[in-house]
Amino acid sequence: MTSKEKVVLAYSGGLDTSIIITWLKENYGYDVIAMCGDVGQGEETALLKEKAIKTGASKLYIEDLRNEFITQYIYPTMKAGAIYEGKYLLGTSFARPILAKRMVEIAKQEGAVAVAHGCTGKGNDQVRFELAVKALAPEMKIIAPWREWHIKSREQAIDYANEHGIPVPVTKKDNYSMDRNLWHLSHEGMDLEDPWNEPNPKILKICVPASQAPDIPTYVEIEFEKGIPVKVDGQKLSPFELVDYLNKTGAKNGVGVTDMVENRLVGMKSRGVYETPGGTILYQAHKNLEELCLDRITYHYKEVIALRYAELVYEGVWFSPLREALDAFVNKTQETVTGTVKLKLYKGNVSNAGVKSPYSLYSEKFATFGVDEVYNQKDAEGFINCFGLPLKVRAMLIGDAAKANLSTVPAVPVSTKEDYPELAAFAEKMLKK
Repeated sequence: MTSKEKVVLAYSGGLDTSIIITWLKENYGYDVIAMCGDVGQGEETALLKEKAIKTGASKLYIEDLRNEFITQYIYPTMKAGAIYEGKYLLGTSFARPILAKRMVEIAKQEGAVAVAHGCTGKGNDQVRFELAVKALAPEMKIIAPWREWHIKSREQAIDYANEHGIPVPVTKKDNYSMDRNLWHLSHEGMDLEDPWNEPNPKILKICVPASQAPDIPTYVEIEFEKGIPVKVDGQKLSPFELVDYLNKTGAKNGVGVTDMVENRLVGMKSRGVYETPGGTILYQAHKNLEELCLDRITYHYKEVIALRYAELVYEGVWFSPLREALDAFVNKTQETVTGTVKLKLYKGNVSNAGVKSPYSLYSEKFATFGVDEVYNQKDAEGFINCFGLPLKVRAMLIGDAAKANLSTVPAVPVSTKEDYPELAAFAEKMLKK
């Protein structure tokens, strides 16, 4: 008897991947091997093995990827300061490449001919999974059932599950699309599809609503070494323990709930609610420390690359030379990002309560409004004269053009003789008067 070809399915036990096992067996005749990567979704993995086998999988891998997820994906993105469209801390985005990487490794180990995922044809995750597979195993076949089958909605997916006796964790009345890991929980669908609808506080699974948070603020101190958090409130913790501690602390204070309409990579806008309590705290703390430790031009340029880094992560181009090159730049900037940050958490807000570092570039001697002996305020006059010279020259040029009744006035300042030789000559002539 010829053995069946194998496919490895990225499996969560949710609605989509639960029915995909049966669908793959019916439509491809494959031996389905399920792979669940534990990136901190907690108790959701507890009953997966029994469920996967009952629905037709021949084997289930449950891989503990939590510390790797934090150190190799979350921390690099946080150090870069990458935030998509000013709000989204990329919780689902950087979880996909680590899952795809492990899925490919298992597929090679098992001799599988294909990998499969449950991402819809409208979402970003299909791109993130498949770009990772293409980068790591270009020979591997990719199956995306949502782009092939007759099912067109989550309601129809529930009907398919009921028809085949497949237990699923949702109903048509409670049908939010959610993705959870140790960094965040996302909510999409149902009433959230109308941006005019205010999110129902009952959808929150991690954070308390800000209005119900304690009336007394909570203070938290985070110690960083070269941009990496290593201690919280004086305790040295593992990466997982540290993020878990901050998640619990932030959640009880209503910190980290974001409601946004974002631009998906596939072209449409989508509305989602994200719960990212620990991540919100870490991003704020890291930014406060960088303000103290980075010089102006490095800090400003880092803000520029943060936007591009966020786009790369959001678009699923994790395994790319550009992302690796940006990491090299970021890591260089983090050599002096060492110190302690104190934050105040209060009813959904995170505010700075203190920051210190042995590499601080802040000097009270220079910055004070009191008497000092290190800064000659008269020096500012020459700096302002030089810095403002292009504005002065242009204003003089405009004034002389008006006196001469010229019909046109230069729209840009005179910068160099090579760029604007005639205007430069005219300006020099005016300055000699």
